[in-house]
Amino acid sequence: MNEAADETGWDVQPGDEIAQVVETVGRLLRLHREAAGMRVADLAQTLRYGEDMIRKIERGVRIPRPEFLEKADEVVEARGALKEFKEDMRKARYPKKVRGLADLEGKAVELLMYGNHNIHGLLQTEEYMRALLSTWRPAYSPDELERMVAARMARKALFERSPGPELSFVQEQVTLERPVGDTMVLRRQLEHMLEIARLPFVELQVMPTHRANHPGTGGRIQVLKFSDGTALGRTDGDFGGRPVSDPRQLRVLDLRYGIIRAQALTPGESLAFIEQALGRL
Repeated sequence: MNEAADETGWDVQPGDEIAQVVETVGRLLRLHREAAGMRVADLAQTLRYGEDMIRKIERGVRIPRPEFLEKADEVVEARGALKEFKEDMRKARYPKKVRGLADLEGKAVELLMYGNHNIHGLLQTEEYMRALLSTWRPAYSPDELERMVAARMARKALFERSPGPELSFVQEQVTLERPVGDTMVLRRQLEHMLEIARLPFVELQVMPTHRANHPGTGGRIQVLKFSDGTALGRTDGDFGGRPVSDPRQLRVLDLRYGIIRAQALTPGESLAFIEQALGRL
């Protein structure tokens, strides 16, 4: 049996609207399997998946991997009916709140992001984010951790858009110095940030610790701007931490971010700062 394919922890989350799509995929699989004259045991053996997992997929309580649908479609002769849902199932495997954020980021034409505690998720390497998420309490189970890491990695598709959105990051100095994971994890993280910072649509700035008087002390700030002129913003310090779209509230975030950006090192100075930080590791 393929152990990686038979992993646990990828069940449909309670109350998730994606459940209807997962159930539809499960019914389709069962109908085509029966039409092909195959038992659950036959399909499991052919695909090298556990029988229990096949039953869970058919009941709509387990989210199938896209590659599972690819193979199953051919085995049960579904003629593309199962393959059609590969992208839906890829998205379904990520937590609901992360799916929503990824969709918004994918539509934005400009993103403004200030991080005062951790390196922003869009800038993180896979090993850094795994080490960072491992510090959270209560601790994630191994499968929950992998699901969160996969979800964050999926958001990086943002960098592959053409044309890419305009991205502005301001990171507090301390976020570049805290050795999350270990020194080598941090080193590879900083090297990755240098690569990202050199993309033509990215501006990465560092806020030195000695800049004591700036309006970022209230917490993270994120503003997403869309092509129709609307925007969505969020900050730890105000509005209960909830996303806001009211122009008056967005003006507060724009003002605050503008001052932070002005007081931070320039993009060129920030690249030099990160290179120096790498040299000290």
